[in-house]
Amino acid sequence: MARPPVDLTPSRDGPRVNEQIGVPTVRLVDENGEQVGVVSKSDALQRAFAAGLDLVEISPNADPPVCKILDYGRFRYEAQKKKNEARKKQKVIDVKEIKMRPNIDSHDYDVKMRAANRFIGEGDKVKVTMRFRGREMVHQDLGLKVLHKVRGELEEVAKVEQFPKLEGRQMIMVLAPR
Repeated sequence: MARPPVDLTPSRDGPRVNEQIGVPTVRLVDENGEQVGVVSKSDALQRAFAAGLDLVEISPNADPPVCKILDYGRFRYEAQKKKNEARKKQKVIDVKEIKMRPNIDSHDYDVKMRAANRFIGEGDKVKVTMRFRGREMVHQDLGLKVLHKVRGELEEVAKVEQFPKLEGRQMIMVLAPR
């Protein structure tokens, strides 16, 4: 059985440019952004070289493909700039953890709540962990009351993403910013 021929042309990402366009006719948009219409590839290449620019395939899946006369180097530069700008505006959401005990003191509770408010204000999720040690496991209702109190105080700024759930010796609740 014969093997298919191997394609040795270097693969490249991005649109095809000038001679790489492999169709006989294209729908042409000139350097001013005006529709020229359907022309032959050679005519489109002549117009591009006369203007000192490149013929770039913008929409390869159209019939016929849409090509535009423009400066390819500048086109790539603008695309890279847009990509970097989009990456800059991304916000990575972290999950911050706050650990408590069922018999937490009021001042300690206030400190933890200030931290939780700050985390949610920064756009992060907050995982509130209620840890039970020794005989505290018998009084899980006390831990649940503290978690409901936390939920009540953060209700305006956060929504409950995961309701209190017991996992081993700890009860976990996850809050996300509204």
